[in-house]
Amino acid sequence: MDLQSLTLLVEIIDSGNLSQAARKLRMTRANVSYHLTQLEQSVGAQLLRRSTRHVEPTEIGLRLYEHGRAIQNEMLAARETVTRLGQGLMGRVGISMPSGYGQMVMSHWLIEFKRRYPGIVLDVVFENRVDVLRDDVDIAVRVLPEPPPHLVARELDEVRYLACASSAFARTHGLPTRLEQLTTLPLITASVVGRQLSLRGYRQDERHEVLLAPTLISDHYPFLRQGILAGLGLGLVPDYVVQDVVASGAVVTALDDFRLSIFGTRMYLLHLPGRHQTRAVRTCIDFLLARAAGQSAPPTPGEPPA
Repeated sequence: MDLQSLTLLVEIIDSGNLSQAARKLRMTRANVSYHLTQLEQSVGAQLLRRSTRHVEPTEIGLRLYEHGRAIQNEMLAARETVTRLGQGLMGRVGISMPSGYGQMVMSHWLIEFKRRYPGIVLDVVFENRVDVLRDDVDIAVRVLPEPPPHLVARELDEVRYLACASSAFARTHGLPTRLEQLTTLPLITASVVGRQLSLRGYRQDERHEVLLAPTLISDHYPFLRQGILAGLGLGLVPDYVVQDVVASGAVVTALDDFRLSIFGTRMYLLHLPGRHQTRAVRTCIDFLLARAAGQSAPPTPGEPPA
């Protein structure tokens, strides 16, 4: 058994099947299978239970995986130490964030981060997909009812949904005072994949729920904001989408005595527990958490505070 064999085992388990591991390692599936068999023979035990589409580690396979992952992380840390000698903070950070919160709130933080750390490459994707962490993503930000148990989750913010409309729409159509009235109004909100969209409202000890049939749907919140301002319907959106136009009076709110929820009420910063975090990634995580808490940017790791 050698480091190359352990690396192969780690990639197979991380990928979930031999075919995906072969693509990542730029090997044929047959070659991956051969080297896995050789490793199992050298160990004298089965390391993976295999089906046509999935692999699952045995107990000894999981133990070897943990050793292999730890060795990989140490190698990455050593390589990073050598690379940064005599240099400023460098590296790459892959970030996945929801389109609305990302563009309207976090983009300002990331521009500030980039100005502060010009040597770091930021690779930012605005998306709302479910599989948040992939090979090219170090950090993901998502609105969720509960964070996935297999990920490290740090809470960024509470998400408060508003029922809101342009002042012109409110004058013409009126504003709802009960959740049930939403079924008779043109609604503007985001979509949900695979199930009927529903709105939950909490008031004191009461819980209400109503099924929604929006007439303007998009995952792009700047577009939904335009629809609300144009008077096309009643918006059901997070407060950060319209907080400035609510303050100016151009948009008015309804159902203010309810705490509303559609997709979850917490914004989480997510990352994998076992993956090696470079100094650049750790610095970015600390920076974003500080900004979300309304604090000044933290000092660069290894440097004294300014």
